[in-house]
Amino acid sequence: MRSSVTVATAPKPAATSPRRRVLGALRHRNYRLFFGGQLVSTIGTWMQSIAQPWLVLQLTHSALLVGLALAMQYLPMLVAGPFGGLVADRFPKRRVLQITQTAFIVPALFLFAATFAHTATYPMVLACAFVWGVIQVVDVPTRQAFAIEMVGREDLMNAIALNSSIWNSAAVIGPSVAGVLIAVVGVPLCFLLNAVSYLAAIASLALMSNLPSLLPDPRGQRMSQRVVEGARYVRADPVVFSLLLVAGSFSLFAMNRLTLIPLFAEQVLHSGAAGFGFLMGAQGLGAMTGALSLAFVPSQASGRRQFWIGLAWSAFLLAFSFSPWFPLSLLLLYLSGVCQMWFLATANTRVQKATPDRLRGRVMAFYAQAVMGMGPVGATQAGALASWVGPPLTMAIGAGASAAVLVAVRLFSPAAFTLEPDDYPT
Repeated sequence: MRSSVTVATAPKPAATSPRRRVLGALRHRNYRLFFGGQLVSTIGTWMQSIAQPWLVLQLTHSALLVGLALAMQYLPMLVAGPFGGLVADRFPKRRVLQITQTAFIVPALFLFAATFAHTATYPMVLACAFVWGVIQVVDVPTRQAFAIEMVGREDLMNAIALNSSIWNSAAVIGPSVAGVLIAVVGVPLCFLLNAVSYLAAIASLALMSNLPSLLPDPRGQRMSQRVVEGARYVRADPVVFSLLLVAGSFSLFAMNRLTLIPLFAEQVLHSGAAGFGFLMGAQGLGAMTGALSLAFVPSQASGRRQFWIGLAWSAFLLAFSFSPWFPLSLLLLYLSGVCQMWFLATANTRVQKATPDRLRGRVMAFYAQAVMGMGPVGATQAGALASWVGPPLTMAIGAGASAAVLVAVRLFSPAAFTLEPDDYPT
């Protein structure tokens, strides 16, 4: 079969005033459909993200096994992430997403059936987490690279901000509802609602029209050559390589909330399942605030600003690690969520703008590998360290390590935070 590349040029809308450009991505019908479907689906995903580690904690009472379950969920991205980018660059992205969104229903329904029948075991949870992770290998880079097909280059930053607002709006609603449902009726309903929520995403994709077509790639490269081509580009571009390195370090050290926050809720703050849900919701509310501020207040993806935001993110997590008071912990997680969103949305935009259209799927697969693929290592090390020194010190060590990597990159690769979007070749 001949390989193909995406023509990343969406239909151009009529010129608009600066006022309307604030939500420029929503001018595109296909993106409006995507936005609605993903919002419903992602709420369900967050409900399962809360129910699954809580189920593991109840089955095993082990911080290490909670971390291992989360590691299994992201292990496929770590091992095979770049191959998902090949799929994103070779096949129509809408078709690929229709398949992946349908596939996500299977592990969710299995966990619902097992927990409803009271037959769930730890190996079952591991198996479902692994299957979910395999699907993510293809789904994540495809969704990332699909944005520019729906809205074009001029509205890309706004689309990324709105995509982030979807994830983080759901991160407020999903965990809060899941925490209450788990406390009142248990975990099965969370898995069922997640399975049903994917129908909204599938329907929205089916209703799209007039998407850019795929053109044949005359070079006819083998799969291994295409992976190497993407890897060489990442390694050669100082901005892309450095941003992936920093994003990977934050994923490894500072983004282990699904491993550590249930431990904070149970062992430090003594707030139970409902408290776990509200703690997750607080960080999600902060991230939603950050995403909406980017969507409604157009701004340049500044590397200089990104550096200071990264330092603030580490500082808020460090303060959270020492907080014994539930309201203060909520506030600190809220502020860390704002900084996390600003930092990662800026990184995503700068990486995409620096990447040629024909390589975008593969480069975004490497980006997903850095942000999500480090999850297995991060979750495992956080669970193991928490079992040894406790959740607070584990969180503090992670915050300090991520800040140290950020500063080191700023010192030894200054272009990562000084080269601005206007300096990129178009």
